[in-house]
Amino acid sequence: MSAIKVSAYRWVPPFAQGLVRDLRVRWALEEAGLPYEQRLLDFRDKPEGYRKLQPFGQVPTFEDGALVLFESGAIVQHIAERSTALLAADPSARARTMSWMFAALNTVEPPVMFLVQIDLKFADDAAAMRMREGAVDAVKGRLEGVAAWLGERDYLEDRFTAGDLLMVTVLRFLRHTDLVVSIPALAAYVSRCEARPAFQKALAAQMATFADNAPASAA
Repeated sequence: MSAIKVSAYRWVPPFAQGLVRDLRVRWALEEAGLPYEQRLLDFRDKPEGYRKLQPFGQVPTFEDGALVLFESGAIVQHIAERSTALLAADPSARARTMSWMFAALNTVEPPVMFLVQIDLKFADDAAAMRMREGAVDAVKGRLEGVAAWLGERDYLEDRFTAGDLLMVTVLRFLRHTDLVVSIPALAAYVSRCEARPAFQKALAAQMATFADNAPASAA
């Protein structure tokens, strides 16, 4: 049995499958070559005491002996610090990777998730839809910034790092739109990262859990 435990949902509706943030942690662990176990939860009903591990009742949590972490970005950073596969040994390179990790979560993800909320939760709300054009423009601005930086690069820096891992998991939230696929550099970047064996293994593990626990009504 592995010492590392990662909390995840047994099942979520199809629109969220492959996007739940435990995927980030699974991917990081696969890149780092660290085995883990799942701690499966119902997304509607968390067990008593779970908020002592995760104050907001979300997934994922990360348990490694006495160490308990929450927030996917913080967990990915912790894993990356244990593996040069995700974070270079050179101090300057590490600092640049950290910049991209923060950029993915603090600069790119907020406008992306605002648009996702409008499209997937408030599509029938006229007031929300009136904000959509501005939300799309905000996302486009962020995507153009990432694409311009990438240019001819394969990755955000000189090789794949935890910065790419987090950025790609943010860009994947836009899969219900054509905003990423309409920018060739970004589409190629996401495909390149998704082709990594560690990503494929992490995604397959998450999707297998959803398939195994799908309610009869979703079959």
